[in-house]
Amino acid sequence: MDIFEKLKHMGPIGEHSDRAHGYFAFPKLEGEIGPRMKFRGKEKIVWSLNNYLGLANHPEVRATDARAAAEYGLAAPMGARMMSGNTNFHEQLERELSEYMGKEDTTLLNYGYQGIMSAIDAICNRRDVIVYDAECHASIVDGLRLHQGHRYVFKHNDIEDCEKQLKRAVEYTKTSGGGILVITEGVFGMAGDQGKLREIVSLKNQYEFRLMVDDAHGFGTMGKTGAGTGEEQGVQEEIDLLFNTFAKSGASIGAFMSGDKAIINYLRYNMRSQIFAKSIPLPLIIGHLKRVQLMRQQPQLKEKLWSNVNKLQKGLRDRGFNIGRTNSPVTPIYLQGDIPEATAMCLDLRENYNIFCSIVVYPVIPKGQIIYRLIPTAAHSDEDIELTLKAFTETKQKLDQKAYAVAEIPMV
Repeated sequence: MDIFEKLKHMGPIGEHSDRAHGYFAFPKLEGEIGPRMKFRGKEKIVWSLNNYLGLANHPEVRATDARAAAEYGLAAPMGARMMSGNTNFHEQLERELSEYMGKEDTTLLNYGYQGIMSAIDAICNRRDVIVYDAECHASIVDGLRLHQGHRYVFKHNDIEDCEKQLKRAVEYTKTSGGGILVITEGVFGMAGDQGKLREIVSLKNQYEFRLMVDDAHGFGTMGKTGAGTGEEQGVQEEIDLLFNTFAKSGASIGAFMSGDKAIINYLRYNMRSQIFAKSIPLPLIIGHLKRVQLMRQQPQLKEKLWSNVNKLQKGLRDRGFNIGRTNSPVTPIYLQGDIPEATAMCLDLRENYNIFCSIVVYPVIPKGQIIYRLIPTAAHSDEDIELTLKAFTETKQKLDQKAYAVAEIPMV
C-alpha cells in the first residue's frame, strides 16, 4: 500500500476544508494587531487574539522591536545556544524572568509547543510515571506520547481522582524504581478555569511527586504582579517546574521554563529541541525584555484587562449566557447546535454584526455542542463590548428559533 493513500481522507477537521478554508479555517486578519482588524476587506471587532495586555501594538514595544531588528537583524545569533547562539541578552532575560517568577533559574525555549514536549521527554524515563489532567494542552499530550513509561490521566480538576491516580503511580514506582511527575495547567485555555494548584500541592504532604504547571494563559494575567496562577493561588513556591510562553500576554513567540537551579541546568543540557535547534533571534529577546519590563512596571495594563473581562463576562451572564466555570480572562460561550448551524451563526456574526471570534465544534468537543471562545484584552473598548453583547443576544435568539438550521456548512 502507498503510505500516502490514506492521506486522501483529510481527517475530521480537514474533511470540511473545501468549504471552510479561508473563512472558518485559515482566515486572514489584516492590519495592525488590535481589537479592530480587517477581515475580507471589512473591519471587525476581533475576540480571537491572545493579546491580553495589548502589548502587540504598545508604542514602546513596537519601537524596541524595530530598533533591535535594525541593529541586529533576524539572523543573530546563529546556531543553537549550546554551540554558538548564546548572548548576554539571552542570559539577562533568563535572570529577569527568574526574579519575576520567584524561581532560582530559567531556561528559554525557542518555541513553546516543542519546548514543553522536550522537557517532558528529558525528565521522564520508562521507569517514571506521569499523572496529568485530562484537559491538558495538545503540546503536553504530544509530550506524553514520547514517554515510554506509564501515564495515568485524572478527570479534569478532580482532586479525588488525581489522588487515586497518584496512589496507582506510587504502587507502580515501588517496583519500577522511578519517580512521579504531575502535570496540570494554571489556566485551561478552552474553558478558562484555573487548575486546582493549591489542592494538588497539598497532596505533596502524602505523596512524593514533582509538579509541572503550564501557565501559558496565566503569565501576565493572573496574580497580584502578573506572575501567574501560582501567585494567584499562593503556591508559586511549591510549583517545581513552571512553564510559560511569550505567545499570549507577551504578544510574541518563544517560551521559558523556571524552577530550581539544578533542575533547570539539567534541562538546559538535555532538551533535544533546544540542543539541536536555533536560538531565539536577538530582536525577539530584546523585545521580550521590554515586554517583561512593562508587565512589571505598568500594572494598569492588567487592571484594564480585568476591567474588560469583568464587563464582558458579567454582561454575558446577565443576558442568560452559559459561560461555564471560567475564573480567568478566557471567556467561553456554550451553545447547542450542529456543525452547519454553528457555521451559519458564525457567518452571521462576521458578515452582519462584524464580530470575529473563534468557534469550536465537533470533533474538538462532543457533537451537538458549540463553543465560542472570546479573549478580552486591555485594548478593547466599552463600545466593543456592548456591540458584542448585542450581537450575541440577537444571534442566540436566531439559533434558538432554528433560523440557522441549514443542511450543510455554508459556502463562503
